[in-house]
Amino acid sequence: MEHHRLTLFAGHYGSGKTNIAVNYAISLARQEKKVCIGDLDIVNPYFRTADSAKRLHEASVELISPQFANTNVDLPALPAEAYRLVQDKTVYGIMDIGGDDRGAYALGRYVPFLKEENNYKMVFVANFCRPLTRTAEEAMEVMREIEAACGLKFTHIVNNTNLGPATDPDVVLDSGTQVQKLCDISGLPLFFTALREDLAPALEEKIPNVFPLQLQEKYFDLPEQQGGI
Repeated sequence: MEHHRLTLFAGHYGSGKTNIAVNYAISLARQEKKVCIGDLDIVNPYFRTADSAKRLHEASVELISPQFANTNVDLPALPAEAYRLVQDKTVYGIMDIGGDDRGAYALGRYVPFLKEENNYKMVFVANFCRPLTRTAEEAMEVMREIEAACGLKFTHIVNNTNLGPATDPDVVLDSGTQVQKLCDISGLPLFFTALREDLAPALEEKIPNVFPLQLQEKYFDLPEQQGGI
């Protein structure tokens, strides 16, 4: 798997891009790379990169998160430190972009730096179990909306088709036709197929470039600090 210095993950709401960004950052750190992950999602206050702060810290991954992330403030602000991702050439930077075109607007300020260095992957995370991206054509429409909003073209696709904890091997296998069609009509290569790590043994011989995932834990801001997935 070829790694660029910067990897950006974007997609439809609920595609699972944040969980993939976290797992990808940790996988790079395990290869003894210096990694920094930036949460650029100023739209969705519920599933954030900061929810995995403990895992990232344990893996020696630096986290840059919006001010007031994981609080009840409606619109977190991107920190100035986020520019380090595009300016510090000594780190492998991971960017978690907000969902759909609305979330992608925040990426626009970094696009000139990305294009100048030209050492990045812009990855569309596809989940064909989501209501508005059940077909390759629908996913392609979302892709084009995101590109128009941020001013940057996608370069790769990740298949993250899943039904959360209810996902079984057939859910992933059945998505093969649509993801191949999306690759064909977009002209983009498949970067990898992401799936829960417990499903990997049953599928890694049937699907190329399997990327096992640990599911992100979600901690709610409650006195009892309940957790979930």
